[in-house]
Amino acid sequence: MILVTLLAGTVTACSHAGTSDSAAAHKAAVANKPAANQPAVNRTGVAKGDSAKTTAAAQPDTSEKNAAGFQLYVKGLRQQAEAAGYPKALLDEVFPTLKFHHTVVKADKGQPEFVETLDTYLPKRVNAQRIKMAREAYQKYQAELAPISAQYGVPARFIVALWGLESAFGRITGNYSVPSALATMAYEGRREEMFRREFFLALDILREGHVKFANMKGSWAGAMGHTQFMPSAFIKYAQDGDGDGHKDIWTNRRDAFASIASYLKTEGWHNGQSWGRQVRLPKNFDYSRVIPKGSKDRAQWLDWWRERELPLSQWQKLGVRLADGSPLPKSALKAAVVMPDDKDGRAYLAYPNYQVLMHWNRSYYFVSSVGYLADEIVATPAGKKAAKSTQKTAK
Repeated sequence: MILVTLLAGTVTACSHAGTSDSAAAHKAAVANKPAANQPAVNRTGVAKGDSAKTTAAAQPDTSEKNAAGFQLYVKGLRQQAEAAGYPKALLDEVFPTLKFHHTVVKADKGQPEFVETLDTYLPKRVNAQRIKMAREAYQKYQAELAPISAQYGVPARFIVALWGLESAFGRITGNYSVPSALATMAYEGRREEMFRREFFLALDILREGHVKFANMKGSWAGAMGHTQFMPSAFIKYAQDGDGDGHKDIWTNRRDAFASIASYLKTEGWHNGQSWGRQVRLPKNFDYSRVIPKGSKDRAQWLDWWRERELPLSQWQKLGVRLADGSPLPKSALKAAVVMPDDKDGRAYLAYPNYQVLMHWNRSYYFVSSVGYLADEIVATPAGKKAAKSTQKTAK
């Protein structure tokens, strides 16, 4: 998935981890220790202990990453996996296949900086073809979407929008073996603890039988399937949408839909509310009321939100109007102003569900694209609007 790191003002290619903090996966609750004399381990197989230490045999003393060093690292991972009690048959299936992907390391280190604005990003991410495909999918899969939407209290249009933006409606899910990609990212070292934890969570998923090893494919950073979940997100949110006993986000569309809906519901989706709307600000607007960019983490961003949110009636009094200049809806609903490109760009009134989408991917650009596509899925095309207007006039 293309992740736009709004807070740093960059566009970053990375995987979706289903987390609150930019591209990072859910922070590890446990740390690493050498495989020898292992203490008790948690369900991921990562030992509890000193977070500053890593497996001694696993990390060669060199800044040059290569296949030979990777194999030493993999030996350390195997030692940990054996100490954690993973089935030998599973380890014998996975570990001999682990490959060092130099292209993954290069991609992670060579991510482009500050190359987009929302006005250049949106037309590429939500173009006419994607809108057309989203509308077709929304209609085609109503029989699957409707019961899932009702069960989780999440509108089907948002399920389809996330599905379309994450994996092009299941067409682009990645061809990397997930364990190899995660092992490579851990060995690369910049976020070693996080990716080591994701690696062991991938083993957990395989051990539980949700997917065959040969089918556990994903992006270069380990994001998997139709939903592009990292293993940590899979563990927390994935669902068995068709009741067959497996949570298959790789080949099972119902499971993917239910998993997306589960994510949004778990993170606090407010049924009956939308995500936000583009607005027009008055000339004398006090821009200190806009949520700042540059938050260090999600918690700080939420603090800034709470300090600035107001009921729509208050924004109306402050001169904020809909994008076409008409008044805001009369509602006690609270909202905050976000401006992805600062004063010269678009302004949005963001509703509480905006926070949920920002948990999925902490990027104003990404959330804007999800909201825009979700709106377009159910929007009346311009041609039909004109026809309806003509009919009313004729009457």
